[in-house]
Amino acid sequence: MGRLRHRNLVRLLGYCRRKGELLLVYDYMPNGSLDKYLYDQPKTTLNWSQRFQVIKGVAAGLFYLHEEWEQVIVHRDVKASNVLLDGELNGRLGDFGLARLYDHGTDPQTTHIVGTVGCLALEHTKTGKATTSTDVFAFGAFLLKVASGRRPEFSRGRDIGGLCVFLLE
Repeated sequence: MGRLRHRNLVRLLGYCRRKGELLLVYDYMPNGSLDKYLYDQPKTTLNWSQRFQVIKGVAAGLFYLHEEWEQVIVHRDVKASNVLLDGELNGRLGDFGLARLYDHGTDPQTTHIVGTVGCLALEHTKTGKATTSTDVFAFGAFLLKVASGRRPEFSRGRDIGGLCVFLLE
């Protein structure tokens, strides 16, 4: 992961193991994570142009991971708290702790369901396989969060196709 280079990905600079913990060192992002600009009455609210800029950045980063790098990288945890904002409020996808790599043209070998509840695609919950399509589903949930500025509300009693429901007024 340390070899990934794209303007819309947070670059991993290094890591350290200390007392059983793994510490990751990333590029400094002065504006922190996107979720602080969306939820819980933020001090600064992003306008539509800024939100669209963030969305385009995350989309470009995902496209690089899925199509342009030497292997396919499935992020498996696309969400607002994993999108960091640089000094110009450009969105950069980070936190590759759940990411999996596989060769182009092969099937992913993941069998465990991981990710954030509320952004999991139905096929991922049924098969356990994380694919670029499951990342795209999570990106769709991310789009709704950015557009609405609200966290998803969950419905546990019925199969709704991905566990993610937005109740918009």
